[in-house]
Amino acid sequence: MKRQITESAGVPGAQINIGKPARSVSEMIGKFRELGLLGFILLLSVGVQLRNPSFLTWENISDIATNTAILSILAVGMMLVIITRGIDLSIGATLAVSGMISALLVSHYPGIHPLLAIASGIGIGLICGMVIGCLVAWVNILPIIATLGMMNVYRGLTFEASGGKWVSAHQMPTGFKAIATGTLFGVNNLILIAVAIYIVAYYFISHTRSGRRIYAVGSNPDSATISGIRSGRVLWLVYTIMGGLSGLAGVLWVSKFASAQGDTASGYELSVIAACVLGGVSIAGGVGKISGIVLGSVLLGILNNALPMIDVSPFWQMFIQGTIILIAVLINALVKRGIDRNHLMRRKI
Repeated sequence: MKRQITESAGVPGAQINIGKPARSVSEMIGKFRELGLLGFILLLSVGVQLRNPSFLTWENISDIATNTAILSILAVGMMLVIITRGIDLSIGATLAVSGMISALLVSHYPGIHPLLAIASGIGIGLICGMVIGCLVAWVNILPIIATLGMMNVYRGLTFEASGGKWVSAHQMPTGFKAIATGTLFGVNNLILIAVAIYIVAYYFISHTRSGRRIYAVGSNPDSATISGIRSGRVLWLVYTIMGGLSGLAGVLWVSKFASAQGDTASGYELSVIAACVLGGVSIAGGVGKISGIVLGSVLLGILNNALPMIDVSPFWQMFIQGTIILIAVLINALVKRGIDRNHLMRRKI
């Protein structure tokens, strides 16, 4: 509804119609961010293809999708954590301990069904996530401190469980290795699992009360509490989900590479956070879309695959990836600042 203000001077009865402020550039960028990211991915792919004709072959595209699957699975959990204004630096260590224990299990009991191996990894991951969730939600330890501390704990447990040794390919049964290397209807199992995770995650955050509460807690924790949302339970839930996905990723990682080591996925959490940031997830909380982290994961996977194919030096690869991530962070910050400013102007009118 438009407000009408009659001027006291000038033409009698003159009226000024004041409607809603025009949509800001920041809001437009935020709304169509995924399209821009998709366009950048397409342009990058075309550019690399011109330099190396083997880039857009079916075999290489399949390799990119397969190599990106585990990253994209972890990005789902990290998105939920970041939306609540948190961070999880322990996912690499959780992945390692889950993968190691699952590998030790199948090496001692070769006849075990692969689904039980997957269940064991997820179970271990859930326990790890629950512990962190308790520290953050009810002990009120800052997420970065809690996850950093537990990262070292889980790494220590990985080395203790394995006695400092590796579990190699010949110790793993064929059925276990087929979890990640097998195919269904010609599509790699890793890709199918990642797609299933994304479908479930989309339904969860879009059509369930718990999913909406996660955004509410991240957008304004105080208002969420006043509204009757138990923020502690929400925080515990997102870190538990993150742990479960890390446990699943641990089994898939060990199955894919047919090797379990104490330093497995060391530093991998940084790549997962980068995929979320590239996908438009705001570190300030409250903002994040499934479509965004899919594209962010794909972009990171393409960069990891394409830069070596066009003979870019490893040092320049790190520089290029870091620059792109920094630009994404700046865009996120500018978009959020513009949207907040425009909302403030609307309240004043």
